[in-house]
Amino acid sequence: QLQLVESGGGLVQPGGSLRLSCAASGLTSDYYGIGWFRQAPGKEREGVSCISSTYGTTYYGDSVLGRFAISMNNAKNTVYLQMNSLKVDDTAVYYCTAVQSCYGLIHGGEFGSWGQGTQVTVSS
Repeated sequence: QLQLVESGGGLVQPGGSLRLSCAASGLTSDYYGIGWFRQAPGKEREGVSCISSTYGTTYYGDSVLGRFAISMNNAKNTVYLQMNSLKVDDTAVYYCTAVQSCYGLIHGGEFGSWGQGTQVTVSS
């Protein structure tokens, strides 16, 4: 049974950094990758980043490119999202998700199977 548990959210000032973690278990070959999407109050879900479990290929949404970095541990059971130069607009609940397509997550609104989410608040 797939289980994704996020951690690492919190309150940070603009320009600051946070690192989110996603502990994954129960992954099968049905899933191509692990990624993150976010949802802010009153806004649509937005694909943030994704990494292929097999190839390590990374994907980023335009709004976070150059500021966020996704990585995976050698055991391929934990995914990290390093978030730098955070902006107020990055405030949202961030969800870790297992997907069949990283491209679909970032560009196609395919959000896969996700965890409970972790709140990230960027505010002075």
